[in-house]
Amino acid sequence: MFQVVRERLHDPSARGLAEAVSRAVGDGALAGGAKLPPVRAVAAELHLSPSTVNAAWQLLRRAGTIRTDGRRGTVVATPGAGGPGRYRAALRQTSGFGLDLSTGVPDPRLLPPVPALFGLSPAPTSYLDEPVLPALGALLRDRWPYPPERLAIFDGAMDAVDQVASALLRLGDLAVVENPCFPPLLDLLEVLGVAVIGVGTDASGMLPDQLAAALGRRPAAVFLQPRALNPTGASWSPSRASALAAVLAHHPEVYVVEDDSAGDLASGPLCSLGTHLPRQVVHVRSFSKSHGPDLRLAAVSGPATVLDPILERRLLGQGWTSRLLQHLLLSLLTDPASIAAVRAARDEYARRRHLITSGLAAAGIVLPPGEGLNLWLPVADEQAALLSLASAGIGAAAGTAFAVGPGSDPHLRITVGLVADDHAAVAAHLARAAQAAGQSIPR
Repeated sequence: MFQVVRERLHDPSARGLAEAVSRAVGDGALAGGAKLPPVRAVAAELHLSPSTVNAAWQLLRRAGTIRTDGRRGTVVATPGAGGPGRYRAALRQTSGFGLDLSTGVPDPRLLPPVPALFGLSPAPTSYLDEPVLPALGALLRDRWPYPPERLAIFDGAMDAVDQVASALLRLGDLAVVENPCFPPLLDLLEVLGVAVIGVGTDASGMLPDQLAAALGRRPAAVFLQPRALNPTGASWSPSRASALAAVLAHHPEVYVVEDDSAGDLASGPLCSLGTHLPRQVVHVRSFSKSHGPDLRLAAVSGPATVLDPILERRLLGQGWTSRLLQHLLLSLLTDPASIAAVRAARDEYARRRHLITSGLAAAGIVLPPGEGLNLWLPVADEQAALLSLASAGIGAAAGTAFAVGPGSDPHLRITVGLVADDHAAVAAHLARAAQAAGQSIPR
């Protein structure tokens, strides 16, 4: 490896090293899957500083040229190895079902109707106009769980998490996540070269004692979902939020990124650790599930020291999130009919979840309380459960993609928010699938 890179290294900078490795990969001198030596070994052999090699590796990782591969360390990426690997694995072979409960998306019939766009947005007077529509910003500040220092609008929750994570984290950093966790977040952190520490959860979210232990490993950030955790449906109680904040208060250098993806579909009050730790918290609130996935809108609050550099960098790219869509969101958030439609959808999702969990309980599978579109179904065998559901024309998401690390009990994520009728029959199919392979499910 050293010789082929040395032959192509014309500039002893991070970019020069990244270009040399890229040329070696492009020429076929470094094959896909080849393991790269440790950073310090590369630095010593090529007479570079470790920080230069680290920076080069970060450039290569963002370009998709290299990736982390568990205990193997850093390897040359193979074609198709980057991107949302876990996300695709969770939804693999779920198309073509009569009832697809794998998707995690809201029922389109429960979304509020979109008003006509004509006349909603005046033309901007300058490309440097305020990126947040003032009227929308004022409304969101009034409804935010704590007084935000900065407020921004991004193109959906994962766009916001992506930009925040890219700004806060560096190659080789550690991040704490919930276990189980939303697969796209795990994919994103892997692309950034960030190792993850999974912390267990219960019906009230992340467990404070396990978080305290994980913080002992000096992570750079903690990623949390305050309400309707995807996939389990767990939401924080006030006491759990206080306990998590008390643990994090001892680590003021650690940033907290909250993804309130359920938004207005969550039945509980708005909740954020920013109430306790405003200087450490970036809070993301999505409107995709409640008002429409194609809106691609999320509001974000955080310290100016975090958000200002991101917003400045954004001016060199998309600049701002469409003010036309911001006008549309403002209309949806203030129109009485739209407000009533979202409330009705929230109640209907809760009803559907209750009917399915009641049916499972009658079959001996008692799940912890939760809310939102999804439930986390324990199964005896993941593949047997998927096959059992497939034979009934039902799709589900494989739980392996949501698990952080080995040793997790098998589960499926079921989007019960899409079960509009025949709840008893669907619950019976889910119970049979959970018990497939002849093993019992612990209560």
